[in-house]
Amino acid sequence: MSTITTINPATEASIKTYNRLTESEVEEHLDKAGNAFKSWKKTSFTERSNLMTKLAEVFDKRHEEYAQLATQEMGKPIEQARKEIEKCAKICRYYAEHTEALLANEPVKTEASKSYVTFQPIGVILAIMPWNFPFYQVIRFLAPALMAGNTAVLKHASNVQGCAFALEEALKEAGFPKAIFSNLNVSSDHVESIIENKHIVAVTLTGSAPAGQSVAAIAGKNLKKSVLELGGSDAYIILDDADLEEATDLATYGRLQNNGQTCIAAKRFIVLDAIYNDFLELFKEKMSAAKMGDPTDEDTYYGPLARVDLRDELHEQVEKTISQGGKLILGGTIPDRTGAYYPATILADLEPGMEAFDEELFGPVASVIKAKDEKHAIELANNSKFGLGSGVITKNNIRGEKVALQLEAGNSFVNKLVVSDPRMPFGGIKTSGYGRELSGYGIREFTNTKSIWID
Repeated sequence: MSTITTINPATEASIKTYNRLTESEVEEHLDKAGNAFKSWKKTSFTERSNLMTKLAEVFDKRHEEYAQLATQEMGKPIEQARKEIEKCAKICRYYAEHTEALLANEPVKTEASKSYVTFQPIGVILAIMPWNFPFYQVIRFLAPALMAGNTAVLKHASNVQGCAFALEEALKEAGFPKAIFSNLNVSSDHVESIIENKHIVAVTLTGSAPAGQSVAAIAGKNLKKSVLELGGSDAYIILDDADLEEATDLATYGRLQNNGQTCIAAKRFIVLDAIYNDFLELFKEKMSAAKMGDPTDEDTYYGPLARVDLRDELHEQVEKTISQGGKLILGGTIPDRTGAYYPATILADLEPGMEAFDEELFGPVASVIKAKDEKHAIELANNSKFGLGSGVITKNNIRGEKVALQLEAGNSFVNKLVVSDPRMPFGGIKTSGYGRELSGYGIREFTNTKSIWID
């Protein structure tokens, strides 16, 4: 029997070893999920809502326990881990309260005596989820999927199996029926056979573009729907009327939150020429002052990356950018200490064709780019294969909105870092994926949009 051992990225110490599922055990889980769907789809919104509310209460009750687990397994600063668990409870309550309205029948005026569109559950959904938000990424898909009447199975990242099993136990504690949701502890080698399984009707993935391409190809070959939320290299345009104190505060937190490991984190800062040098000087000062350290310490601003190999890959990207002509303003050196730590780093004077301009840097590394004017800034922002999040920093909201509307991304925020909110659709374009999560748009992704006509 194969196993997987989780590793604490701050100490490099082993946490716990878990047994991988065999092929027959996976088949058994999928059979149970398929059978559970037959009864779960018939439950009322009220019944589902009561259970989802109880799940929110489990997150409230186990708030600190789950936060500590996330910090231990992937290095998230403890205060940010607590906020992640709070967000899980929030999204559970949102869908418990709003799903019936979000999926209400929509009357359509035709020559029929009665015609309308209804939204019905479709079956077992496979979720392939990453480690960077080990609880929230799952709940973001799971709460709407279950409230819509689907059942689900999870293939979580190997390094956060403790969080994956904690989620499974949380649903049991809340009182959800058996097999409504289960964690499949398998390697990525099993993904193709799982997608091909007769019980799986759709798949959702949050991860890298290569992973998305692979999953989309398998799903497409089997005529199964997929929703993909992939990487991003989010551009934040700093206009020349921006308050530099506020802009650099946002930039510092945006780049260092979750240790720089957020798909929708601010990554490319495109600054107008008139304020470029002043922005860079103040940004360097604030990034330098941010404390890197043990993620369990309350005053730690950012901790280690999730794995040592990821830290090393990030460093290679930094060195490649420098070799291409990028200017190292801060950081850029692997610290001599145990753990997957990497310092707050700033690369400046970047141009298209450089690694840090073209690719996603998943860690505490900021890319600063000079723009001649507003038009040039928009061109630079859109000169990317990614299109997940984007932002504009300005004192003039009207000007900011005009710029935001021109940015090629699934999300554009003015004077605020991009966040996912259950009231708003979330997703990307280009190689950042397709489909939407959250809101009414997201919950309908995994429903049958069905026309009813009564003559």
